[in-house]
Amino acid sequence: MKKLSLKKPGKKAVAGILLLAVLAAGCIWGCGQLRGDGSIEFTQVEKEQLPAALVEEILPQYQQLERALACIVEEQVYVIATRGEKTTTGYTVGIEDITLQEIDGLTRMTVHAIFGDPESGALLNQELNYPYAVALTQLKELPDEIELKVRYED
Repeated sequence: MKKLSLKKPGKKAVAGILLLAVLAAGCIWGCGQLRGDGSIEFTQVEKEQLPAALVEEILPQYQQLERALACIVEEQVYVIATRGEKTTTGYTVGIEDITLQEIDGLTRMTVHAIFGDPESGALLNQELNYPYAVALTQLKELPDEIELKVRYED
């Protein structure tokens, strides 16, 4: 009868198994967070449906700035694009896409927003307003960096 002997796995085999485990973990995490192009699934939230903490505590701090930010409210990650202070009505903002990338070990979120300006010559109310858009994501944590990319409506 022939004896079977088991060989100790080599360093390459161990490294290969570890690499597969890391890739599998990344795929499992990523499948719930990203679409195939790095875009995050999100839902725009109407102003009437926003949590009170977001409206009363977070928006007042940032509404005068043109920027993108993310926050956790009631254990959910919201992404906000603000347009800054405007002296008339007619300005709009919407979120078209949100992407995540790993760059130098940091998670960078890019918020792709579309800004609309009032038509030239339109009769507008002279009042201060602060256009913004809010999106609800399925993310569990905040990114390290956030960038706002703006496209203006034609």
